[in-house]
Amino acid sequence: MLAILITMVVGMVAGPFRGNANPFFWIFYDLLWGKAGDRLNRAGRSRGDLIFRGFLFTVFGVVFAFFIGRGVADMGESLRDGSTMEVVFVTLCLTSGTVWFILLRLYFAMEKDGSSKGAYFGISRSTRFNLNSTDDFGIVRAGIGYAGNSFDKGLVAPAFWYMLGGVPVLAVYSIISAFSWRFGRCGHTNGFGSVMLALEKLMGFVPAYLSGFLLAAAAAMTPTARMSKILSAWWSVKHRVTYEQGGPVLTALAWPLDVMIGGPVQDLSGDKIPNGWVGPEGATAQLEHVHLRRAIYMHFMGCLLFLAVLGGAYLSSGAFFSPGG
Repeated sequence: MLAILITMVVGMVAGPFRGNANPFFWIFYDLLWGKAGDRLNRAGRSRGDLIFRGFLFTVFGVVFAFFIGRGVADMGESLRDGSTMEVVFVTLCLTSGTVWFILLRLYFAMEKDGSSKGAYFGISRSTRFNLNSTDDFGIVRAGIGYAGNSFDKGLVAPAFWYMLGGVPVLAVYSIISAFSWRFGRCGHTNGFGSVMLALEKLMGFVPAYLSGFLLAAAAAMTPTARMSKILSAWWSVKHRVTYEQGGPVLTALAWPLDVMIGGPVQDLSGDKIPNGWVGPEGATAQLEHVHLRRAIYMHFMGCLLFLAVLGGAYLSSGAFFSPGG
């Protein structure tokens, strides 16, 4: 809980590192191995060759991350104040406040000047989308989508695995999710990202639905959002996307807000990513700053609800294990 509070406060005050609102370790792994992965992921190779290269790359990263996590856990046990090291490590695997920072920057720019010009750099870096290729409506859609995906993969999922497996498992999930963000291209991979995407889906499937339920509950406290619409959305067969494109999390945002998000985008390399559309039938895709404001509010309330859930679980476990409890 302390790590989450730190990411909220410090992230909102200090802003994103290098303009990227994702967890610090995602940025670290990108700087460390991003270019090496790009060299392995060469165009013209057969899909089978790229899958094998991606497999080796992923295995190397997972082993590296596990031993880093194991080392942090062992040092935490041996040091008198080892819990501080663990809190710092967990904090670097999470994000929340920096997400509000970049989204609010876009919101205020659009509210004041009526344009997103110069205010979407952080969203572009964080999503790896080339937002120069779209209009303000597309930029807002990307921002709302990022709010949902960052809540899931940058907060709920890593906290989930930390509670289940401690620092080593958290470290493994962190590098898998970082690789999926860096090379997965929302599921439209040429093969190199297949293994990392499969592993991330395996570890992230349950947390994704937990994130969706938290955002759906947050809709009940968001002006003009309708929580009841999410109930029909889970069973809808229209305008839903795969897990790799945001799946249940984007559904939990789009239906209560009655908007259409997602859609085709261009990545930073200039390649088109044919993402699907998410939202109820007849909803608008021409999103403005007022839609972004409600999404930010839902993200904020989702974070508070998640803290409340963690706090309740902590108190319940304490009462359960206490003498006579």
